[in-house]
Amino acid sequence: MVESTEAAAGTAPRIRTSGDTEVGAYLEIAGAREPGNIFTPAPNAPEAVVVLDYGSQYSMLIARRIREAGVYSELVPWDTTPENLNHLRIKAFVLSGGPASVYEPDAPTLPAFVIASQLPVLGICYGMQLLAHTLGGRVAPAAHREYGHAVITVSDAENPLLSGLPASMPVWMSHGDQVVDLPPGFRSIAQSESSPVAVMADAAGHLGIQFHPEVVHTPQGDQLLQNFLFNVAHCAGDWTAANFIEESVKNIRERVGDGKVICALSGGVDSAVAATLVHRAIGDQLTCIFVDNGMMRAQEPERVVTTFREQMAMRLLHVDAVDRFLGELVEITNPETKRKRIGELFIRVFEAEADKLGKVDFICQGTTYPDVIESASSGGSAAVKIKTHHNVGGLPTDMQFTLIEPLRYLFKDEVRRVGKELGLSDEMVYRQPFPGPGLAIRVIGEVTRDRLDVLRAADWIVMDEIKNASMYYDLWQSFAVLTDTKTVGVQGDFRTYGYCIALRCVNAEDAMTADWARLPYDLLARISTRIVNEVPEVNRVVYDITSKPPGTIEWE
Repeated sequence: MVESTEAAAGTAPRIRTSGDTEVGAYLEIAGAREPGNIFTPAPNAPEAVVVLDYGSQYSMLIARRIREAGVYSELVPWDTTPENLNHLRIKAFVLSGGPASVYEPDAPTLPAFVIASQLPVLGICYGMQLLAHTLGGRVAPAAHREYGHAVITVSDAENPLLSGLPASMPVWMSHGDQVVDLPPGFRSIAQSESSPVAVMADAAGHLGIQFHPEVVHTPQGDQLLQNFLFNVAHCAGDWTAANFIEESVKNIRERVGDGKVICALSGGVDSAVAATLVHRAIGDQLTCIFVDNGMMRAQEPERVVTTFREQMAMRLLHVDAVDRFLGELVEITNPETKRKRIGELFIRVFEAEADKLGKVDFICQGTTYPDVIESASSGGSAAVKIKTHHNVGGLPTDMQFTLIEPLRYLFKDEVRRVGKELGLSDEMVYRQPFPGPGLAIRVIGEVTRDRLDVLRAADWIVMDEIKNASMYYDLWQSFAVLTDTKTVGVQGDFRTYGYCIALRCVNAEDAMTADWARLPYDLLARISTRIVNEVPEVNRVVYDITSKPPGTIEWE
């Protein structure tokens, strides 16, 4: 085995095993004393793969790809504790990429319990470098950095991670460091032109890959991840919408008991699925509250009441709070302030309505995983907050209710599969997402009744033309934004000075990333013509061709 050496810049101290097993050596260098018995999962805990987030822009995609393979996965901060994972029956760990260099003094580290668990570990990009650095290898700046497309050559096709994959395959690289000395017990099993160690493996199920299998730019990435899940970690792959519903209904019943629940119902798919799931669990112990805040789309309040009260037979209270919400937003132009004020007022309205129902213990919300990730970083200092979602970071700290968020760890497409399994209609399940703060964050600047009416009229035209073109279900979202810019125009031989409307149409899988939709020119022309002809306050229409990143889907 390798003799110990003195540490230098970019060098982790090598280990002397002195006859110990490899696992023992790994535990020594990871700072853990004993293997195994790290977790005490709850009875019937779901099988899961835990992704430790080191700040990569692709971290959420890793969890998503794992779930698409039928294995439950959660993304957690890299510095989480074992106690925070006891609700899961962990089958393996994945270490995400990240922007740091492992040899920097303040770089995120590998928790000792990961190696001590003796579970399979897959390190991706920074995760691979961290695995190598921690277990006695050496990582240093690469002589030739790799960003973008690369080709790897497999030198050990018998390894279960690479089983069934081509001998040469394109991948997506994004790194400036590389493993220059392998840890004891590891072998390089694939290489690229600039990376002698593109994939590394040992006999204990510890694997590292320098590229990103989770992105579409790595065509065989899904197969590689499935190889890890089923060939290495031996997952069952039995996480389905039906299983999720069964487990959620059971947990909700146990948690609520004889208590009462109110549901913040917006009419969107998230709150609709959450309400239906809770209703299946506790029936009439649930009361849905639909708050008309004056920031809904045209005809939406009427449709929500009809759908849930008459068609789905749920207890529904319809609260007209338009004046209260508009009053809270007077002279408010900062997007974060808008979101927080709307979030707090929602809760205050619910509290007032709940008082009329007697003692209410819980409030149900349709919070989803992208809401949580964007509102508060998932990885300590490794990731950053993007914006506050009104139903996450915007909730008041002195709220009287206990939150029930059955969809908190689901992506949008997973929410839709659950909705279909619950029997909701296609019209409800596949409707385009609508933000909780509503049109307030599509009115740039101060939100007033008049400006909302202008936006509502323009947005109605956008939706009407998108549906007439049979493109509604092909797009993730399509909507209008009322900008705070006015422009000079000529209409009917008169000079006008009117608002500029921005059109935003995007394609996405889960809203974590999105690309602007290439709409036909004729469709854009029809939308523009109708808006400037039918909405008197508007004389200009522009089309937003910004993807996410760098932009977000909503303008605020």
